[in-house]
Amino acid sequence: MFTKLAIGGTATLLLIPVVLGLATTAVVDSLFRRTPTGTIDCTTPIADIPPHYCLLYVTAAPHCPGLDWTVLAAIGKIETDHGRLNAPGVHEGENHAGAAGPMQFLALTFNAVTAAHQIPPGGATPPSRYNPHDAIHAAAFLLCDEGVREGDLHKAIYAYNHADWYVTKVIDQAHAYAQAAAAHTGTGDCNNIHAPNTIAHTAINYACGMRGLPYVWGGNGPDGGHTGFDCSGLTKAAYAAAGLTLPRTAQTQHDAGPHVPAGQPLLPGDLVFYGTPGNIHHVGLYIGNGLMIDAPDFGQVVKIEPYRYAGDDYAGATRPAGAGVAAAGYGWT
Repeated sequence: MFTKLAIGGTATLLLIPVVLGLATTAVVDSLFRRTPTGTIDCTTPIADIPPHYCLLYVTAAPHCPGLDWTVLAAIGKIETDHGRLNAPGVHEGENHAGAAGPMQFLALTFNAVTAAHQIPPGGATPPSRYNPHDAIHAAAFLLCDEGVREGDLHKAIYAYNHADWYVTKVIDQAHAYAQAAAAHTGTGDCNNIHAPNTIAHTAINYACGMRGLPYVWGGNGPDGGHTGFDCSGLTKAAYAAAGLTLPRTAQTQHDAGPHVPAGQPLLPGDLVFYGTPGNIHHVGLYIGNGLMIDAPDFGQVVKIEPYRYAGDDYAGATRPAGAGVAAAGYGWT
């Protein structure tokens, strides 16, 4: 098969992989289990990806079943910062290893890929490794041939650049982009749920179906023999519907974590808490776009409302589905 031996212009600066909290093997598994049905909106930037590059990654990935667009984006980031790197071999010429273009192809490899696979219309004629459209589609075909088709993402990325650190870096960057896409795309709309994994999607869908039921102190909802819910009864039942068991009270759910680091964007499915760390009095289920579903208080019903409001005592968030990412995948569902 084809091999891309060259290292991108920034490779020497990237020898230390960035660890984002999931084991590489778990992230590889989850990338292969992603079955997105939600739409990735590239019209506004996702993380640091230029919109036109985002669109190319998203449209090229389906040419290789099982390849997630975030892997292409991660390679584009590491190789040339999505074509923004001002270095030899990015826009013209070649680097010291003979690589060129935004995805840093050797001429021999690029020519072999384009001889074996027809690059879709939209690029140069004939295809050029300097053309982002052609280079990104060629990268998708190369990854497919080198391992993705067999279900071996590690092998495919290693073939792209023969270095274990590079594989780790690509997987971690792909994970970061998946999280950014999740934060970017959450709708806050029960009729168009976007969630980062199946567990979170199921929990949100369940809670959406409980809208209008009354607040009941200690209530566990119809499945628990009650007419309604209290706040933590709703979140517990929502995640139980997804096969994940949470503690019963808002305080114990908060304590169970895993906690979302301060300053990190919330993802649909996160639990949002109010009070102080040692005295949590309320919890809601975040559904994106600054909104949550919760059972607010006596005399009210389960409903959607902003998770931040004037005078609130927001205490942070947890990500219960985080532990299920490797099993469920964190692609859009």
